[in-house]
Amino acid sequence: MRGLFSAIKIVCLLSLKLNSQRKTINMKNKLNLIFSVFFIGLLHFSGFAQLNSAQVDSVVEKTMKTFNVPGMAVAVIKDGEIIIENTYGIQSVETKKPVNKQTLFGVASNTKAFTSAALAQLIDEGKLEWDTKVTDIIPGFKLYDAYVTSEFTVRDLLVHRSGLGLGAGDLMVIPASNTTTLEEMIHNLRYLKPVSSFRTKYDYDNLLYVVAGEIVARVSGESYDEYIENNFFKPLGMTRSLLNIEEIEKDQNRIDGHAPVDGKLQITPPTFTQISTPAAGIYASIEDMSKWVKARINYGRYGENLKDSLFSKKQAKEMWTAQTLTPTAKGDYNTNFSAYALGWVVKDVKGHLEVSHTGGLFGIVSQVTIIPELELGIIVLTNQESGAAFMSVTNSIKDAYLGVKGKDRIDQYYQNRLKAEKRADSITQKVAQEIEKQLKNKSQGLPEKDIVGEYKDDWFGKVKIEKNKKGKLRFEAEKSPELIGEVSFYKGTTYVVRWDNASFNADAYINFDLDTEGKAKGFSMKAISPLTDFSFDFHDLDFKRVNN
Repeated sequence: MRGLFSAIKIVCLLSLKLNSQRKTINMKNKLNLIFSVFFIGLLHFSGFAQLNSAQVDSVVEKTMKTFNVPGMAVAVIKDGEIIIENTYGIQSVETKKPVNKQTLFGVASNTKAFTSAALAQLIDEGKLEWDTKVTDIIPGFKLYDAYVTSEFTVRDLLVHRSGLGLGAGDLMVIPASNTTTLEEMIHNLRYLKPVSSFRTKYDYDNLLYVVAGEIVARVSGESYDEYIENNFFKPLGMTRSLLNIEEIEKDQNRIDGHAPVDGKLQITPPTFTQISTPAAGIYASIEDMSKWVKARINYGRYGENLKDSLFSKKQAKEMWTAQTLTPTAKGDYNTNFSAYALGWVVKDVKGHLEVSHTGGLFGIVSQVTIIPELELGIIVLTNQESGAAFMSVTNSIKDAYLGVKGKDRIDQYYQNRLKAEKRADSITQKVAQEIEKQLKNKSQGLPEKDIVGEYKDDWFGKVKIEKNKKGKLRFEAEKSPELIGEVSFYKGTTYVVRWDNASFNADAYINFDLDTEGKAKGFSMKAISPLTDFSFDFHDLDFKRVNN
């Protein structure tokens, strides 16, 4: 409060001085001066020292260089106005086309806020409630535990407390070539074993948002895509936003995702299948995302004089109400609580509520941040998978508004990234060295005849481990043709599969389970690198041999 008291003190002193000079300064000028000084004091107190466009440019350009990001788009909304909406770099290392305000970026899990908003609209219309049972709308919905199935609500679909593990079942929708249908995915949820008790622990998931999208479709009578287009894109004038993968791929003004492989950027493949759109499927331009965030800052109101509304203020607040507590670190913003709400992360920063979400696809990450009390929104879209990049930009801008000084966010996140990469590299390099050692020593491991064959996991489907014409063991997944790679002996009964697409950064251990005759009767898997995306949930798989 010292800034505010200082401002009041200055006002009082100036008032006394002005009273002694009434003959030279009229009352109107005196009041103007008083209010000007008072306003300056309030600005100082509130920390509203915004970065101008040139300063944001400088932060972004340094960030792109530091983290090797080809292209970015950044917007800042303040007090109902879009004050910054800038684009940088190129869409793709192949095309070299410059990013512009209409360029499509994958917003990934920032799609979840649209899904929760769609449900909020249907609740406003009286068609369901947050606590409507899922089985009332999707009778075939079934989880591993019968009690959990019977009690599971629409709210539970959105708040990551189902009892399932982090990213459980994501390999049914990732990579994008997976052929699992929506009906199969919903059916297969019953095979995913919980790792915690129902409603006791936060574990982020995607598949339950897919189910939430199906709730939208069944209750509204429209497909999920149609509903989002008709009820959000069209009303807000979001003409550069798409949900259909084929349309996205054909668009001539969209980014490619990029991931570093051996120090060089490589274009990444599409991430999620079409059925996972409610969890992570929207591609949008920075202009369109600005329209969306502007409406969210206004609790769903939009249009001339904010006369139109996407949903009620009651539902707007409900979507920003904490549901599932998440780990909290005080950090530089004196954060005392953090939680997941309905499609949003909520926490306190310097005494203000912050509402945010991040999104990640192969080679693409994004972040949306809103501080409602300050009427502030920050959007960062990128075409490289470095989360450190969007954090550097977002927090550099946020610091200015919150009065946090002396923090070099770019260097902070760069150092954090180096530490994480150093740890991950030490693990993967040791594994690679061990495999080379085994090859050099001509170690055979298990007899090949005892491990080749066909295996099946209840929810993922069949895979084959076969020997090719070059004498190499190969892993091939029936429903996920991009999960194909070379299998090499590691130690004991453990092998390693290295995927042909190195940009996945998802090489995995294969641990064979042997019968009494020494023949593999099944196997489990686990990602090698701690930096592997959690959606490669190999650890949830339990393969059993299906042929002899």
